[in-house]
Amino acid sequence: MACSVAIISKDNSPLYVLAADIEKEIELQYCFHSALDIVEEKSNTANKNPDTRDLFLGLLYATELYKIYGYMTNTKIKFILIVDSLNSAFRENEIRAMFRSIHIEYVNYISNPFIIPNEQIFSKTFDRNIRNICKV
Repeated sequence: MACSVAIISKDNSPLYVLAADIEKEIELQYCFHSALDIVEEKSNTANKNPDTRDLFLGLLYATELYKIYGYMTNTKIKFILIVDSLNSAFRENEIRAMFRSIHIEYVNYISNPFIIPNEQIFSKTFDRNIRNICKV
């Protein structure tokens, strides 16, 4: 089970944030913002090596309570996933699959001609689908 998911725009503003535990939402947002620095660092390193096409950034960092993973699309939209450190049930391939599913949901959402790109996501359908993917 993922603790939290965030979709961040290319200018680092949050488009969508899902926290499983509302009481820890501020702490999780701090983790998201800390992870953005690492995402930027990894993306700059990846830009120097054009052979790297993997969107999955891997484990960004870990704390005593959480493991923070990152994924960045070709359009610089960032997905951050926070999982409980005590839950060792997640393997890297499962995290990758979650990110791919979240990416597909985001593409389906953004393909709607009636939404405004780079605006916060308030869709109940999108929220329900992300909750199902992340088992929140």
